[in-house]
Amino acid sequence: MARSPFGRRPRAAKEHIKQDNTVEAPRERREETGATAAVEPVLPAHNQTASVLVADMAAQLHPVIVQSLDMAKASELGRGELAVQLRAFLDTEESVAADLTPLDRQRVVERLVDDIKGLGPLEPLFNDPHISDILVNGVKSVYVERRGKLEPVDIRFRDAQHLLNIAQRIAGWVGRRVDESSPMVDARLPDGSRVNIIIPPLALDGAAISIRRFVVKGISLEEMATRQAFTPAMAKLLQICVKARLNILVAGGTGAGKTTFMNALSREINHAERLVTIEDSAELQLQQPHVVRLETRTMSVEGTGMVTIRDLLINALRMRPDRIIVGEVRGEEAEEMLNAMNTGHPGSMCTVHANNPRDALMRLENMLQAVNDVPLMAIRRRIVAALDIIVQMARLRSGHRCVTSITDVVGLEGDVVTTEEMWRRRPGEAHEFEGSGRQPSWMESVEAVGLRSELMEALQMTGNDVEAAA
Repeated sequence: MARSPFGRRPRAAKEHIKQDNTVEAPRERREETGATAAVEPVLPAHNQTASVLVADMAAQLHPVIVQSLDMAKASELGRGELAVQLRAFLDTEESVAADLTPLDRQRVVERLVDDIKGLGPLEPLFNDPHISDILVNGVKSVYVERRGKLEPVDIRFRDAQHLLNIAQRIAGWVGRRVDESSPMVDARLPDGSRVNIIIPPLALDGAAISIRRFVVKGISLEEMATRQAFTPAMAKLLQICVKARLNILVAGGTGAGKTTFMNALSREINHAERLVTIEDSAELQLQQPHVVRLETRTMSVEGTGMVTIRDLLINALRMRPDRIIVGEVRGEEAEEMLNAMNTGHPGSMCTVHANNPRDALMRLENMLQAVNDVPLMAIRRRIVAALDIIVQMARLRSGHRCVTSITDVVGLEGDVVTTEEMWRRRPGEAHEFEGSGRQPSWMESVEAVGLRSELMEALQMTGNDVEAAA
């Protein structure tokens, strides 16, 4: 039997429970902390919703638990064991829990366990598989993204300090600290989720926490086609592009589904190849056996130890990769990425934030101009020589994520980069696509792997044929 984490409570600890169901901090504890305000009494269940009653009861019991709990023993208990001990403690405080049904009492115990061992009020959100983002904007505002749509949720923090404690606990999980001297944290949680924390004085309305959930389940191009992210013909084209070792740039805004799409693309890579992935926060889930995953490192509190994507790219070129996959190119690392694509690493992939293929090319030009004092024409030649196709992703107003265009980077015409849209999504919410049917500029690469006939078959599925296939 697990040892109880509740030691002998101070005599005054029993005084905090009054007959009118008002719960206060123990007298000695309040004198030490300088607290003077009493906690409001819990209203009868018929005057409140069950969720509000549970939240209020958990908030009022929390200082009592902290006063009575032996934290050393509690840290040794699992969630289930701690729940048993808390339930037994509640049973001894019948005057406090008298208004709670057995189900509500169980919910209070779950809330307390979450506060002591987990993410407090955020814990249920973190366990919901349909939630992809959790956005905390201070004590009174919490939003989630569920199935592509943002919506507010009724989450209650006791006060600003409660929220700050949760933020500090999250930072502690990844070996970081967040306080006034270091008010920002950007890191990856142990389960792979990405978290960003910013606290006062930088965040004016209390700590702001942004969590991008890590999705464990992989997805294939065929599955994305069945979800109408694109058509089966487009999926076939993309499979051929990967097998023909074309260099692919995936463009789109924040939350457009670029990482999910890259995961689906990577499943088509031959398992005999050596892959190196480079990311700010590791999110790619490659299924191949020969993968080296690299992740950047931020600057330490002392101002040292930063490792950038560019540093990792330079190192990756010495690791004999067959392909290099970069989570996001947004600065001077574009130089090394194009070098890799041009010098022996065909089939490499990367993402960039851009609203359309033309903007993606302009962003690459600007990145290269920032680190190269060379004519714009020379930069454009490098881009054309490196890139084969641009896949544009978008999140629609409905929350649906899809490919909006697949663009062939044809070449240079004068001093202008020429492109040709092979497929595009028609405007509206009907998930209809149309293709040009024209042969791409990289047909030789497709012929080299014996996939010309399959490519021609996919290209012929345009217009109504594409809609029928979808």
